[in-house]
Amino acid sequence: MSDYYQLLGVSREAGSEEIKKAYRKLALEYHPDRNQGSKEAEERFKEVTEAYEVLRDSEKRAMYDRYGKQGVRGASAGGGAAGFDFSDAIDVFMRDFGGFSGFEEMFGMRGARGQRASSRKGQTVRIRLPLTLGDVATGVTKTVKVALLDECEMCDGSGAKTGTQPQPCTTCGGSGEERHVQRSVFGQFVSVQPCRTCGGEGRVIAEPCTTCSAEGRVRNDTSIEVEVPAGVTSENFLTLRGRGSIGPRGGVRGDLVVLLEVQDDPRFVRDGPHLVHELPITFTQAALGAEIDVPTIDGTARVTIPAGIQSDERLNLKGLGLPELNGTVRGDQVIRIRVWTPHDLSEEQEGLLRRLSEIESPAPESVRRRTHKGFWSRVKEAFTGG
Repeated sequence: MSDYYQLLGVSREAGSEEIKKAYRKLALEYHPDRNQGSKEAEERFKEVTEAYEVLRDSEKRAMYDRYGKQGVRGASAGGGAAGFDFSDAIDVFMRDFGGFSGFEEMFGMRGARGQRASSRKGQTVRIRLPLTLGDVATGVTKTVKVALLDECEMCDGSGAKTGTQPQPCTTCGGSGEERHVQRSVFGQFVSVQPCRTCGGEGRVIAEPCTTCSAEGRVRNDTSIEVEVPAGVTSENFLTLRGRGSIGPRGGVRGDLVVLLEVQDDPRFVRDGPHLVHELPITFTQAALGAEIDVPTIDGTARVTIPAGIQSDERLNLKGLGLPELNGTVRGDQVIRIRVWTPHDLSEEQEGLLRRLSEIESPAPESVRRRTHKGFWSRVKEAFTGG
């Protein structure tokens, strides 16, 4: 599939109205009902609709501009395992353009196919998935158990009692819709509405199934694998298309939305792709230097504390942080030094410190901390003599 901007024929600076106008033109051109049900046209219609659905939304568009298709599918755009299908494309088209220019009559989209499929689609199911920082660092596949509505085996999803079948609705003749014709000085207007008797399904059930009470579905616990990409945050979610509950009486499955919850780790503070770890040390370790093992999300790492380090100075462990969303390069783990001053001293400790106070130098007026200067900082110093 081509770049979303190329699919719609717009520039990356295009505004929302330009994007909407471009999509409307292409959707009318490639709609399968205008192309004798062509599979190629159907695929093209789906692609331009998916592009429009991402670029019309400022947050999804920003994610796409930064990370490409994987960014919007793996995180907030909700591409999920099954992707963006034709029924999603139809829903988007009808949502934004279904009320204009007689599209319903032009394409017949809210007849037996459109209205019934929409009315019987399963609802979106939302679950929460807790993650550790270790999961975020590498990405993870987790198996979750979800209570979903599945097809009733007793009636094979029809909702009718065993040995019987749903019957065509006598009000709408099985079409699922009622048409009302109104005449005025401006001409004849036809409005189409779901049938009030069958609710748009085109059939009625005289003898309901005793297991599912005519719903055609029952609740079961289902195990589902969820692939979580590296670098996610609690602001991200995953949408698994067609993995939610099945719709009533043979309706299509809804979606499963996985809300990600990255658990706090008391050892670290997350700062984008970087992790900050606060390390308390004694003033003898600060004065003399030391080697200390510190925790990382991968285990432990040995850190060399340079002699004379000051409180609040920072040391970097390169590549031991987290990646950006769908990225491969990890940030750093930052060690923030905290020099600990003891408050309960033994007699021996107090005596040693008093002897030290007699020979130590007074504190300077200001403490110069070591800094890791960047290239441009060093260039500036070279010109200013700083």
